[in-house]
Amino acid sequence: MRRVVILGRGGAGKSALARRLAAATGLPLTELDELFWSADATPLPRDRWAAIQDELVAAETWILDGDLGPFDVLEPRLRAADTIIVLDFPLGVCLWRALRRSRESLVFWRWVICYRRRSLPGILAGISRCASADQYLLRHPREVERFLDEQR
Repeated sequence: MRRVVILGRGGAGKSALARRLAAATGLPLTELDELFWSADATPLPRDRWAAIQDELVAAETWILDGDLGPFDVLEPRLRAADTIIVLDFPLGVCLWRALRRSRESLVFWRWVICYRRRSLPGILAGISRCASADQYLLRHPREVERFLDEQR
């Protein structure tokens, strides 16, 4: 495990998993939200976002944490990854965590609520089409704990 992509709906715990995995493995972590969203919550243009990811994946080791929903361009990081982790937690868990975390936009809430129907099929198809990586579909926080235990 040297190049890790972590995906999942808002509130699933992607960033928490990424931080713990970085601590356990020593891999450098990049939180994609910090690079993608401007101060006024405007997304980057798709071509610029793809170019930034091409730069990120050129490094030998990394953890890229983030799922930018309908704004994302997944292919650059899926092609470069050797490990892909998708967090597919129940909606209630994600809603509760997201509500506790911060105020979010209507676009965010629609994405969270419709994730399994609208986003997840495209993510899984992209993984199937672009990636030759170890894949983990974790559906519950207990599965994340087991995964992390295996990495130690």
